[in-house]
Amino acid sequence: MLTWVRVQSDNAGRHVAALRPFTRAEFGTGPEAPTEGQVAAANELVDLLRGQLRLRARELDRMVLAATNVPSRDHLRRVVRQKEAAHDAARRAEQIWDFYFELFGQRQSRFGTWLLGCDRIALDCYQYAYLGLGRARSIPAPAAFSYMRTGFSPATFRRGVPLRRLGRHLNPFPLIQLPYHRLVNPWTLGAILHEVSHNLQNDLGLARAVPALVGHRLRAEGIPAPVAAVWVRWNRETFADLAGLLLGGPAVVSSLFDVIGRSPQFVTHYNPRGPHPVPYLRVYLSIELLRRMGLTADADLFRRIWSRVYPAAAARSLPGPLRATFPDAHRVVVDAMCYTAFPSLGNRSLAQVLRFEAKEQQMIEEAARRLATGDDPGVVPERFLIGAARFAVDRRLASPQLITTNFYRELARR
Repeated sequence: MLTWVRVQSDNAGRHVAALRPFTRAEFGTGPEAPTEGQVAAANELVDLLRGQLRLRARELDRMVLAATNVPSRDHLRRVVRQKEAAHDAARRAEQIWDFYFELFGQRQSRFGTWLLGCDRIALDCYQYAYLGLGRARSIPAPAAFSYMRTGFSPATFRRGVPLRRLGRHLNPFPLIQLPYHRLVNPWTLGAILHEVSHNLQNDLGLARAVPALVGHRLRAEGIPAPVAAVWVRWNRETFADLAGLLLGGPAVVSSLFDVIGRSPQFVTHYNPRGPHPVPYLRVYLSIELLRRMGLTADADLFRRIWSRVYPAAAARSLPGPLRATFPDAHRVVVDAMCYTAFPSLGNRSLAQVLRFEAKEQQMIEEAARRLATGDDPGVVPERFLIGAARFAVDRRLASPQLITTNFYRELARR
């Protein structure tokens, strides 16, 4: 019995030692490995839990010593109670250690360079946004980290948000989850720009300002309060769609079509508690923004395509007030989010910070032709390579596989 008691102390002590800090080198030596900042942030969180486990293990040592000297029933019960507490602490620490071990370990697989490319696109979005501000803001760190999950939709976990997989501790840096089928088809990676935009809404101090402004502007325009509340509930997904479009141009709308262009039943389904706009209506917000950006030909083309597949009659199942006020409401929402100055943006609008005009689209199309032939696409920003891949595959400038190969090769060399 006493041997078993002593072993419990040994087990706890070895568990503390085994949950050692990560090193960047163990996940590869190339640029695809996690950054020093990302590894340090993970270690800081693991060490917090490891410290709690260490305290439990020390207390267990004390209980084991007492039970060894005097193996009374009371002392033995204290040992098993403390053993359980140490086990629970070990499980919490191991959960977080395992989360980052799995996350960082993907960079040692053949998908490491693909995920590195996605990191560089996300970093480019952040750099462009912060350079466009009217006045300086503190620079967020560490940068966003991309990882793959098969069978899931794209998603993000924002900086500073409690995560269940981290034991409800705060997430130290943005995580961008991408399904395998998106990585295989890089022209669908407008999802990166959408997910990055969720993080930008938080990091740029717009998480509260945007919904407050949307609600105020809609009510000022005479939109009924219940309808205005729906638009406020939709604010995060709407912002991500619109900011993603400003970051990447018309190709992002094509990516949106990829996601929501499904059965008429899906496209017109209204969820009274859902955070996403009704898919049927969602596209028209991007079309309105394209019009405001001066890309009227693209706006008209997307409108014709969408209305051909989903005619106006398809929207009859939507709530009457939402449907009736949509022509005015969606213009107000686009204006509020994209063309109104925010103090946290240095008194600039989102469209001024994330400027995209016809000349940017011209850059994307030139890069598409170079990407298709394997030529150096030049100084085009990383985020524009998604649109270049889309333009190339839509116009059959090269085979999808060649476009994919050239896309990731170009991102990897930067």
